[in-house]
Amino acid sequence: MYALAIHGGAGDLPREPFTTAREAAYRRGLAQALAAGQRLLEHDGCALDAVQAAVTALEDDPLFNAGRGAVLSADGTAELDAAIMDGTDLRAGAVAQLRHIRNPVQLARAVLEDGSQVFLVGDGAESFARQAGLALVDNDYFITPDRRQQFEALKLRQTQANSGVSTPLLSLDEPPLGTVGAVARDGAGRLAAATSTGGIAGKRSGRVGDSPVIGAGTYADNHTCAVSTTGHGEWFLRTVQAYDISARLRYGGYSLANAVSEAIVQRLSGLGAAGGLIAVDRLGEIVTRHNTPIMFRASVREGEAAAVDIY
Repeated sequence: MYALAIHGGAGDLPREPFTTAREAAYRRGLAQALAAGQRLLEHDGCALDAVQAAVTALEDDPLFNAGRGAVLSADGTAELDAAIMDGTDLRAGAVAQLRHIRNPVQLARAVLEDGSQVFLVGDGAESFARQAGLALVDNDYFITPDRRQQFEALKLRQTQANSGVSTPLLSLDEPPLGTVGAVARDGAGRLAAATSTGGIAGKRSGRVGDSPVIGAGTYADNHTCAVSTTGHGEWFLRTVQAYDISARLRYGGYSLANAVSEAIVQRLSGLGAAGGLIAVDRLGEIVTRHNTPIMFRASVREGEAAAVDIY
């Protein structure tokens, strides 16, 4: 039995100001990304290919904070991170501080397949991408009008805050912060996870969150589960959240639902951290959880109808 879940970030956007048209666009994007991964699983494709396909689709959709449409750093450029992991043999590939790689998850997959390293950053990662024949683009490719407007609003707020002027928050119809990710179990029982992000709007250049860090934002092990997280990256890093859930299954005998519940409801919420995650276990059970008002997510299991959720 195959199972696939994806997410497009978690955030503070309340239901009421979220326009019908924008909500429909997000739902459409999630459905298309889910279908990209499901098509492979339906034809006996492997979990690793499925999560890569789903995340690539989300990176190409300008509504989400990954690839084209990523949030901008303090210097006005996009810096991208991604990771992918194969639960069969614990192979993993991770990349960070990318400025010119159209699909960071594809570079992470190339790092995984090369096998001589796990984590590449910055110029070294992009040099490897050229050797691997991956598509490079100008940084402007990633910057959409929405993100430019968001960046200018952030700069204005910072300037006014420094001068002691009280300012309103960004428009509530702005796309929320968050990463994109996917977890899958294929028909052969193999698990995989992938995560990709633009990070936090206005972040210091060089900042790396949890998404590309194996064990924090991304993890997969055929004996336990596959996990992809989204939210307050510094806390997911400090709690090694993705691996923590796997360890609860392996060493504590937890069910996936109980492990995820403790991670989000007790541990992260208790620390004042915000976010969510998606997970699938070795039996194909899918669990999603978040402590934010919304989390863009979709899932499907073999023989069942696909579900797309926001609230």
